[in-house]
Amino acid sequence: MVAAVITWPDHTTDRPPVTLTATGGIDRASHHRLDEAWLGAAWSHPTTRCFVVSGGQVLIEDTGDGGAELVTMPSFDAPLTEAHRYFLGIDEDGVRYFALQKDALPGRMDDAARPAGLREAGTLLSERDAQLMVHAVALENWQRMHRFCSRCGERTVIAAAGHIRRCPACGGEHYPRTDPAVIMLVTDPEGRALLGRQVHWPKGRFSTLAGFVEPGESIEQAVVREAGEEAGVTIGRVEYVASQPWPFPSSLMLGFVAHATSTEIRVDGEEIEEARWFSREELRAAFASGEVLPPSGISIAARLIELWYGQPLPGPL
Repeated sequence: MVAAVITWPDHTTDRPPVTLTATGGIDRASHHRLDEAWLGAAWSHPTTRCFVVSGGQVLIEDTGDGGAELVTMPSFDAPLTEAHRYFLGIDEDGVRYFALQKDALPGRMDDAARPAGLREAGTLLSERDAQLMVHAVALENWQRMHRFCSRCGERTVIAAAGHIRRCPACGGEHYPRTDPAVIMLVTDPEGRALLGRQVHWPKGRFSTLAGFVEPGESIEQAVVREAGEEAGVTIGRVEYVASQPWPFPSSLMLGFVAHATSTEIRVDGEEIEEARWFSREELRAAFASGEVLPPSGISIAARLIELWYGQPLPGPL
């Protein structure tokens, strides 16, 4: 098994960046997180902008061109009552951004604003807004799920502008959790791609294989194991492609192309109900007939398939 960076011709260079992965020009400026004086001054600055995150949702507003933007407000207009404040970073114009975690989103600021989660908003927002939202949603998920010390059970307090929780009893520090997961397009010596359908997906919905990295396992080993467990195929060479934050609630997707050395399919029946080898021509015909539905455009799976397929997948990406 050899891990490498993929060297195929990239047919997706004219496509937008993989959703949620671009930096969007945001400097997280992590060196300021423990500087309370700086954070206080940044919050009070007249150009500072903030937005509320609640239950994985924010308010967005359609821009009229098929996209949307985050609904932000000056910090002096922010609803601070019972809110936790998280510093997200600074953009290229020097604007500081904060997220406010609350139990509910504020009343709509105008008729155009509406609540949205990442699965919807991620494909509509600009790179900057998508990066701000994914950071805020990931912090909110972690904060809500890790309120108590795993060492002694005491309730912890927020520190480092939302990026640490400290235990006042035992002094323990707890950091945001990220669970690595591998997602891979499996190909065979004939150039076909292996796509699978999860048991809870609608009929016809096919995508790449994926799974979580287990303790004590390398990401390459996880690719081999997951392909074997879910579809019964053996893997030789593994090539890294790209990664994608996936805060549902706390994952990091690591994208690969995996080259199979066997082609017999044996699905596990628990996660994967059906799996098939497709040539490019077979997949093109299946898309055209509606027999196969492409994966969601927010997922890196769509880009992995496109890299092999040689052209954009049908449907909104």
